[in-house]
Amino acid sequence: MKFLTGLLAAVLLIAGMGASHAVVRIADDRGGRIGTYVDRYQDLRQSGETVIIDGLCASACTIVLGAIPHDRICVTSSATLGFHAAWDFGANGRAVTNPEATQMLYAMYPSQVRRWINQRGGLTPHMLFLKGRQLQAMYKPCYMDAQASAIKPARRSLPQPEQVETARGQLLH
Repeated sequence: MKFLTGLLAAVLLIAGMGASHAVVRIADDRGGRIGTYVDRYQDLRQSGETVIIDGLCASACTIVLGAIPHDRICVTSSATLGFHAAWDFGANGRAVTNPEATQMLYAMYPSQVRRWINQRGGLTPHMLFLKGRQLQAMYKPCYMDAQASAIKPARRSLPQPEQVETARGQLLH
């Protein structure tokens, strides 16, 4: 009976793993077209998923700050946000600042981020990097670094597939 109880607990534990909240990790994202990111983050906002910023999130990637609720974003110690003015290709193929798109991008940011950008001269063609203590003062920490080193693999084996199937059959009957 103890074996069956243990097996049932293992099956329920495994089944419960899929029910946890999903997360999206952003790392090494250099950005791209603003419209693509607006669409992507609109879908992400509706999904209810949490966003972990764990590395570079630059340019259009930073739209995540305005698209996802503040309480669903966390940052690791490796998180870095990069901000600059929006641009288009000019007639000669060179990058030209787009004031309207820059204003739209700026308006998407939360007030504390806009204040930080203003203190550094605003959005210009030059990248501004927000990271470390300044970023962690604005967003909750993810604690991924501490958790990853604290988790130790279990030394016990998982139930064999035939044992799980037998337990499932007993639950259904």
